[in-house]
Amino acid sequence: MSLQRLDGIAFAQMVLSGAHHLTNNSKRIDALNVFPVPDGDTGTNMNLSMTSGANEVKNIKSENVSEVAHALAKGLLMGARGNSGVILSQLFRGFAKGVEGEKSLTTANIANGLDVGVKTAYKAVIKPVEGTILTVAKDAAHKAQELAKSSDKDIIEFMEGVLTEAKASLKRTPDLLPILKEVGVVDSGGQGLVTIYEGFLASLKGEELPEGADNSIDISDMVNAEHHKLAQDFMSAEDIEFGYCTEFMVKFEEDKLTTNPFSEEEFRNELDGYGDSLLVVSDDEIVKVHIHAEHPGEVLNLGQRYGSFLTIKVDNMREQHTSIVGDKKKQKNKPKEKSEYGIVSVAMGEGLKTLLESLGATVVIQGGQTMNPSTKDITDAIKEANAKNIIILPNNKNIIMAAEQAADLADENVAVVPTKTIPQGMSALLAFHPEVPLDENKESMVDASKLVKTGQVTYAVRDTQIDGMTIENGHFMGLADGSIKSTDKDKLETTKKLLQEMLTDEDEIITILQGEDASEEELATITNFIEENYEDIELETHKGNQPIYSFIFSIE
Repeated sequence: MSLQRLDGIAFAQMVLSGAHHLTNNSKRIDALNVFPVPDGDTGTNMNLSMTSGANEVKNIKSENVSEVAHALAKGLLMGARGNSGVILSQLFRGFAKGVEGEKSLTTANIANGLDVGVKTAYKAVIKPVEGTILTVAKDAAHKAQELAKSSDKDIIEFMEGVLTEAKASLKRTPDLLPILKEVGVVDSGGQGLVTIYEGFLASLKGEELPEGADNSIDISDMVNAEHHKLAQDFMSAEDIEFGYCTEFMVKFEEDKLTTNPFSEEEFRNELDGYGDSLLVVSDDEIVKVHIHAEHPGEVLNLGQRYGSFLTIKVDNMREQHTSIVGDKKKQKNKPKEKSEYGIVSVAMGEGLKTLLESLGATVVIQGGQTMNPSTKDITDAIKEANAKNIIILPNNKNIIMAAEQAADLADENVAVVPTKTIPQGMSALLAFHPEVPLDENKESMVDASKLVKTGQVTYAVRDTQIDGMTIENGHFMGLADGSIKSTDKDKLETTKKLLQEMLTDEDEIITILQGEDASEEELATITNFIEENYEDIELETHKGNQPIYSFIFSIE
């Protein structure tokens, strides 16, 4: 049967099918990460972003395809996480512009939407790199325009052709991006887009896709956010024993489960001692937790024993209580005036949060490797900072685009200082001057961030060969400003080799940020190594409690 036009109902089903297929394959896409470090989160970021878009589509029941496309674009925009999620949001934002005003779509309309989407996405990336999701989207859009010119206007055959070209383009990505060929993988973002298109076509053909673990359930489905308002009028903020509403989702990882076997009942019993209003739900892939706790960092540490975070949300209920009810004295006061400056920073780990706040950060968003905050998370933090001028420190290269997207959406004057590491963020904070204009602050903070060297010690999540080095799964790696410089099965040997690569006679200060898996004995060993071999360097240590990285070094 030939399909000549696509209405809003059919397009909505395509979106839901594409999102569902992406969910089922997100783990496989994560595994395509080029570096063997435990930050292979492209699939996770695209999944969370697309799920946000799909949730918006679920809420609109319209036969008007333009309305459905705009709902998808809105959901993707606010849920976009990481570079891959932001690019995905821009592709469908452009698509929505390309089909503006159309009640139903022909192949020509779809081709135009895909073309405008590509142009929108390329504009959003300062330095577009070929061999990525951008290339796959571009090649597929070009094929769509070519097919739309033919006499045959069947949408199903048209989408078959688009998908075939997307897959062919994906296979070509290693020829365009040498690092992909060296490691032996295709581009992960491109694979994510192909997966979505596969879901689109399956919906049009009425076919069932292979089932997998459906982890698309938003934690908001598990707990009604409004439940915290119950009984607010009968208590004061001081009466709240456990002050932080803590919600998170952890995706199980086999290597961690080997060391820490998971039992839902035992985990629930363990968490029960940390707070109240506890809810723990799990399946074979994920555990979802809600708890009112006084020390959310401790609860998060317990959850991370079993895998990596998919979502994290921590709300201060005492502050919520005041904003919902407020005591009579505060109600008589005028609304709090905006301060001149606010600084929003991103970090994972209570120690890093405390450190960044001590250096001047107004709001610290919990996030980083394996869990990038969404555009909405950042826009919410901008509002929380309550300032006329806002500076955002992403502290991770995969969060910069979401930060810039949030800046574009904000009513305030917002500048993004594109810091890629925690040490760069620390250096930028030290260069901030509250008395100078925003543009001058951005310039000086960018300059300061470039003066610091960042070292990181983490572990490999698979065997690979990269930069002429053979790396084994489970071995440790030392990274200097993102490049792998050392690897060894022993954590301390890896760390020492990294420091030998990085430290020079010109370096004056080294700051060590101790990760959650680094013991006091290991820290003492590294400290002694530096003091014995680099006598003139000034040494400082902080308990960062960051996951993923045993040690982070800031060298100036």
